[in-house]
Amino acid sequence: MQITVAGKQVDLSDALRTRVSTQMDAIAGKYFDHALEAHVTFSRARSFFTCDINVHAGRGLQLRGEGEAADANTAFDDAAEHIAKRLRRYRRRVNDHHRDMAHRDHPQSARQYILREEENGAEAPAPDTRTLDEAYATVIAETQTEISSLSVGEAVMRMDLADQAVMMFRNSANGVLNVVYRRNDGHIGWIDPGD
Repeated sequence: MQITVAGKQVDLSDALRTRVSTQMDAIAGKYFDHALEAHVTFSRARSFFTCDINVHAGRGLQLRGEGEAADANTAFDDAAEHIAKRLRRYRRRVNDHHRDMAHRDHPQSARQYILREEENGAEAPAPDTRTLDEAYATVIAETQTEISSLSVGEAVMRMDLADQAVMMFRNSANGVLNVVYRRNDGHIGWIDPGD
């Protein structure tokens, strides 16, 4: 894992840098096979130190921990404990999800297409009068995908972990196809046509 240790208007000792690198490697090794990078930033505010840890732990998974204390080592310990607690929760959710998946039906197979809007020049009809076939006639990409049977919370977690904007899934509560998506305001939208 690549670890960057920096100080904002604070001089950091080599011993602190080594301690931070060792502990971050231990935390990442305990919870992840392949954490990518961590940025640890120390700063001083009035009479105490602050430590801010940002970890990029995998596909779409960013974690942040903060700590404050009278000295830099204790501030780091506080922030590292926040990161470790979040990683434990995440790992527990993933393990529970895998246990639940053992009792579910296999995912349904589907095709996913990416379409390109046609540029026909002056002869093209107005955008609001074109049919879908007239507006998007060229298939750019086609991939095989699966539609899993999930709860809404699991679908949101998978969408976030895969860093996708939208995800279709079969709702495990009622068996109906549902969609979750990230709205422009940052919230999650959920489309459920079933009762």
